[in-house]
Amino acid sequence: MSIKQKENWGSRLGLILAMAGSAVGLGNFLRFPAQAVQNGGGAFIIPYLTCFVLMGIPLLYVEWAMGRHGGKSGQHSTPFIFGSMGKGFYWKYLGVFGIFTNLAVAAYYCYLESWTMSWAYHSAAGHFMGKTQAEVSAFFNSYIGLGTPEPVVFWLLCLLLNTWILSRGLKGGVELASKIGMPLLLLFGVVLAVRGVTLTAGVNGAVYDGVVGLNHLWQPDFSSIWNPVVWRNAAGQIFFTLSLGMGSIQCYASYVRPKDDIALNAMSAGWMNEFVEVVLGSAVIIPIAVGYLGVDKVVEMTKGGSGFGIGFMTLPYLFAQWGPVLSALSGMMWFGLLFFAGITSSLAMGTPCMGFMEDNFNWGRTKAAWAFGFAVLLLGIPCVLSQEAFGEFDYWVGTISLVIFAIAEIILFAWVFGMEKGWEEITRGADIAVPAAFKHIIKYVTPLFLLVVFIGSLPEIWATLTKPITPQVLAARLLLAGLFAAISGLVYAANKKKVAL
Repeated sequence: MSIKQKENWGSRLGLILAMAGSAVGLGNFLRFPAQAVQNGGGAFIIPYLTCFVLMGIPLLYVEWAMGRHGGKSGQHSTPFIFGSMGKGFYWKYLGVFGIFTNLAVAAYYCYLESWTMSWAYHSAAGHFMGKTQAEVSAFFNSYIGLGTPEPVVFWLLCLLLNTWILSRGLKGGVELASKIGMPLLLLFGVVLAVRGVTLTAGVNGAVYDGVVGLNHLWQPDFSSIWNPVVWRNAAGQIFFTLSLGMGSIQCYASYVRPKDDIALNAMSAGWMNEFVEVVLGSAVIIPIAVGYLGVDKVVEMTKGGSGFGIGFMTLPYLFAQWGPVLSALSGMMWFGLLFFAGITSSLAMGTPCMGFMEDNFNWGRTKAAWAFGFAVLLLGIPCVLSQEAFGEFDYWVGTISLVIFAIAEIILFAWVFGMEKGWEEITRGADIAVPAAFKHIIKYVTPLFLLVVFIGSLPEIWATLTKPITPQVLAARLLLAGLFAAISGLVYAANKKKVAL
């Protein structure tokens, strides 16, 4: 029986922009270029696109379909979306990952997001002018080391802004923010990409043309294709960039109407994310950095595959070579687009947590939003104070939990709920013809692909668990375990309440 939605998206464009915004994050502009440089340049795109077709697109279809199916019964978070598709009690508790992951990732992601606010301010104020690269790097290291109260102030401002937008509701908050943020992100990205690619050797201190960096990035090293680590990194990047395995896509999709298209919407949001990542993300950091520092230096700086070093410690210094006006504008656009990428993603993390409390405990949206903000504040304190705790949250929640959740959802959808019913859910109301091959890819190929990725990670997981740990690491792990247990307790209470009714 269909239940009337409390909220719906105001427009199809708003939904697509919000979905794309949930996927487009800091990793599109920082992590992807660094991963490409470190994993064979242009050859990285081969395993990357293979993972996108065999894992990314199938999971997009599955998560959109699961969300719309759950929304018909008035559920907007994964514990009871899973429960509506599988009879076993344990499915609800596997669905806990869809709340746990969003809360725990938001705990450190909002802190990263707040850095972009601060760096945009410093760029606009001209604080990087006249500094050497070493001085800019020292400023960044002091900043994340809490050398001043500033990081905490910007972090609190960022949390307040996220909470306020979420309290405004789906149409007036999340959708409006996406309609403003995503076009500005695209505009800033295009301007900076053009500037990066057209960089001219000998002008403003540049050593090479911008196309040198772009050519290096896309010049394939085909020997890397046979390296299993490259494939693992490509799969990880697909998870990271599409926000798969988190439960936020299911939540957003649960607010569409029962007969609304999800197939075209899923592809529109997915390919918009790929354009931002592969085209814009590749054309900003690397061409500018290579133009001034050379290929070897950039390859060395991207070791680890994060891109944060170039993005925060190097680009502000390089922008400063362009003079005070262009430096300020470029810095504001660069950190502005990172901020918009960050906040559209963090808003998506809040929505499933709020939907769970609204659906099952009759909370109002404002109360649920402020409760989410307060929970992220408490969980974020260890991440702000300790880089070791930050790393633990990122590894166990931002990496391992995503794969576990994705394996659970693909098995539930294709093998428990049933592929015939699942395919009907995907194609109902579709405005495009979904290739029939995906019916078999979802059932057979994607689960196998995910299992191979997870099994391949087991040695690394074991090594992480068995190495000596510090008190900060132990505290972070206990906090995460306690958070999962607490959410499971809420699911148990909510289920007991439903049974009683």
